[in-house]
Order: sequence, then C-alpha cells, then structure tokens
Amino acid sequence: IFLFGMLFLEEGFKAFTGGLLEKLLKRTTSGLGKSIGFGIVTTTVMQSSSLVSVITISFLSAGLIGLAEGIGIIFGANIGTTTGAWLVAGLGLKVNIAAYAMPMLVFGVILVLQSSRTLKGVGYVLAGLGFLFLGIHHMKEGFEAFRETVDLAAFAMTGYAGLFVYTGIGLFATVVMQSSHATLVLIITALASGQITYENGLALAIGANIGTTITAIIGAISANHQGKRLAGAHLIFNVITGVVAIAFIHQLTWAVDAVAAGSGISADDYTLKLAVFHTIFNVIGVVIMAPLTGRLVEFLERAVPAPREDLAQPQFLNEAVVEFPETLLEAVRNEAIHLYDNAMEILAHGLSLHRHHIHSDVDLEEWTRKDRTVFEFDLDTIYMRKVKVLFAAIVEYISRIQNQLPPEYANDIYELRKACGDIVQGVKDVKHLRKNMSLYVKSDNEDIRREYNRLRVVLGQMMRTVDLVRQDGDFDALDLDDFKLAMESDNAAANGTLDALIRDRRITAVMATSLMNDIDYARDLVWNLSEVGAVLFGARDQEDRAAEMLIALDQDDIEDMASDGAK
Repeated sequence: IFLFGMLFLEEGFKAFTGGLLEKLLKRTTSGLGKSIGFGIVTTTVMQSSSLVSVITISFLSAGLIGLAEGIGIIFGANIGTTTGAWLVAGLGLKVNIAAYAMPMLVFGVILVLQSSRTLKGVGYVLAGLGFLFLGIHHMKEGFEAFRETVDLAAFAMTGYAGLFVYTGIGLFATVVMQSSHATLVLIITALASGQITYENGLALAIGANIGTTITAIIGAISANHQGKRLAGAHLIFNVITGVVAIAFIHQLTWAVDAVAAGSGISADDYTLKLAVFHTIFNVIGVVIMAPLTGRLVEFLERAVPAPREDLAQPQFLNEAVVEFPETLLEAVRNEAIHLYDNAMEILAHGLSLHRHHIHSDVDLEEWTRKDRTVFEFDLDTIYMRKVKVLFAAIVEYISRIQNQLPPEYANDIYELRKACGDIVQGVKDVKHLRKNMSLYVKSDNEDIRREYNRLRVVLGQMMRTVDLVRQDGDFDALDLDDFKLAMESDNAAANGTLDALIRDRRITAVMATSLMNDIDYARDLVWNLSEVGAVLFGARDQEDRAAEMLIALDQDDIEDMASDGAK
C-alpha cells in the first residue's frame, strides 16, 4: 500500500512538471549552492529523492543544466529526503494518521477522474498521500503484532560485523522496493516496536541511503552520456557518505546524542534519534563532497566519455525527457542547434570560407578578393555522417513523441522540425552552388570571379549575423531582412549587371546561365537561414515570436521593395 502511494504521488507531481518545475529550475540552479537548495526544497515537497533524481537526469540529458548543477541537485535531494524520516518518526507513529487517509483517498479518486490535467495531478497527490498514510499505519500495526511471535532483536549483531550486515540488508531492501522512504518507514516502525536495536537501525539507514541510487541508475539507462554521468555521481556520493558514516559511527552516535539532548528529544526516543542521525550523516556527506564537485565532474567526463562524432548521434534526445513537455521541447531545440552546428561546417567550407573568419570581424570582401583557394573536402560523406543521419533521428523522434505532447506545444515542435528541414535544404543548396563556384572563383575572368565572390560574401555575412544573434540573444528580424533584400535587388541578374556582361561579351552564355542558377540557390539559402535563425535563436514565447514575425518582411514585401529600388 505504501509503495502504491509512492507511485500515485510521483504520478501526481509529474502533472506539474510540464512548465512550472522547468521554469523554476532555470532560476534556481545557477550555481552549486542554489542547486543544492533546489534539491532540498523539491525533495522535501515531493517526498521522493528518486523522482527528483530521475527528473534531474531528464534536465541534464536535455541540456537544460550542466553536470555540476545536476550533482548539486542530487546533493540537496539527499538532505531533503531526510524530512521523510522526521515526518514518520515525529508524526506517523504518534498520531492515528489512518483517520486522515480515507478522506484523502475519497477526494483524490474523485479528482483523478476529472479531465483537467491539473485536477488529475492534485487527485493523484491526495490519493498518494492517503495510501502513504494507510501504509504507514498498517506497517506500524503489523510490526506490533509480529512482536508477539518473533523477536528480531534476537538476531541483532554487535560491533562492525553487525554494521556491515545490516547495511547490506538496508541496501538490499531499498533496491527491491526502489524507495529509501519505504525502507526508512520499515526501520522506524521496527525500531519503535523493539524488533531491532538502535545500532542496527542506524546501519539499515546507511544501507537504505546507498540503495536509493538504484532508481537513478535505472532512469539513466535510457538517458544519454550526461544522464549516465549523473547516475554515477549519485552512486559515488552515496557510497562515500555511507563509508564515512560506518567509519565514524561512534562519533556520529555521540553527535546524535548531543543534538537530541539539546533539542529536548528523550534519550530512549530512538525513532527521532534515527531521524537525527539520517540528517547528520547526509549533511556531512554534502559538506565533504561539495568542495570536490569539480574533480568529480572531471572524473565522470573521463569515465563516461561523450560519443564520437564520426557518425553524428543525437546528444539531447532520449526517453528520459518524454514525460516533461517543456524539457522535451528544449531537448529538441538543442538537438536542432546541434544539427545547425554540424551543417555550418559544410555551409562554410562549401563556400570555401573559414569558419573562424565567419565568427570574427574579418573583412570577407577583402579576403575573398585576395584568396582564390577552393577547399577540397568530401561534402557528400560529411553530409551523410553529420547531417542526414542526425536529421533522420530528429524526424523519427518527433514523429514518435508528438502525439504524447499537450496541444499547446504542437506549433513549437512543428516549427523546430521545419527549421531542421531548412538546415538540410541549405546544405543541399550549397552543394549545388559549390559546383560552379569552385570553378569560377579560381577563374582568370575577373568579372565572373567577382560575381561569385559577391554571393560568397553575402552568404558569409548572413551566417555571421545569425551567429551574433545566437551569442547576444537579441534577435532582430530586420537584420536578416537586409540579406533577403540584397539577394532580390543587388544580385547581378536583378540589377542589370548580368545583361551588361553578356552584351559586352565579358562572360560567356554558359557562365551567365550558371550564375543565374546559382543566384537562385543563394537566394533560397538566405531565406532558409533567416527562418532557422528566427526559430532557433529568436524569442521562445509565442507572443514575442508573433511580434517578431509581424515586423519581418515576407516574400511579397521583399519583392515590392526590390522592384521599387530597381525603379
């Protein structure tokens, strides 16, 4: 019954992680101290360090937080989970909580049957609490009845042998039940009924603390390399904390006695003293490990390396984020940016431009005039390995999960999918453009070389502008509209230059037709990059996006302005 309540409680809180928790996360994890605080608060509220661990893995897998921040949340969750022991020891064994269980179950079930997602979530939380209270009551009654027939104290062991044996029992019980809360309830109720000794109870609590990592480990199976690193950090932290607690068990026992005496807890109130112990050794673990977070991150990055990029693999798409819509949206956005970064190599090198020139303030016009070097590389192979494979993975992922998303996220997912398609189309445009460009930028014919260099400069400056928008986070649709207008009105075909070059026989008819086709490819690339920049690096809020689209010039506006300029 208790575990069923845990499942209901987790299901209820998942209903509120479609926006609120994600937004709170961004504001409260900008540093190790804040991350620890976030872990303490969320675990105290949810009463499930396992759920917080799984959610944190999904955040990390989606690229919303860094590994150090994720480790900080795990540290905080270990402290926050101690509140469960306090609730059970201080309230559950002294109050007839079963009397509160039935009203919670009644109202909880009624709300679960409602159509509103929020009401369903509240219903699951209420029903979960009802089952938790009922489970605690029955475990308490069961141990009291069990005491009449078998005395577990007869199997108690003293010294470090007893510590290790009962630590192993606590670890095993938590792995089986996948809930340190459930194990702690068993320990406290057994301790209250005299079935185990105080020292054995302490060892069981240490084992439960180590065993609770199993949920994070299971959750990391479907996560990416970052999620696996966080699960490793959780295991390392809890094992080290457990070893320290066993090594200094006598000193910790003295500390518990001192705290109990100072706070008015009676010397024979072992259930509350167990809660004190659980809190103290988790806090000590955080104090020991927090200064070592940087080294722990370095170790985990070496132990669990990122996948090689020979064949591009999704870095942010995984099953851990599917149940959290806003986290999933950010995961898809980050994967789309990953695709864009891979495509940038082809776009730049396909135009025989250095990426570091695009990312700097080098005068591209001056540089292209002086340097006629054409970059030799296997565009098709790189496209297959770094773009096509990744694009296919994104499309497959979106197709699979989009029916599970709430309707309000449908437009965002559609725009991200379209942006990925625009990126791929941009690569194809450069592939076509490159054929003639590679020939004519080396040509001794100064006129055709100049016209192709103009296309390279416009496209290079366009990519530079998108990069600046990405860095500054200050998207202005009008900046990108300038490039659209330039491709409509300032190219050789539109401004009469091409006709003049043909009439004067300064270029051949073959050169002219090649240039006309390539101007179209360049024009399409400008429009595609503009759309990609707006979706990936523009405003996230729908209203702000609508305002950006309102001021952006559409196809008719651009053509009208181009024709006015020609007149």
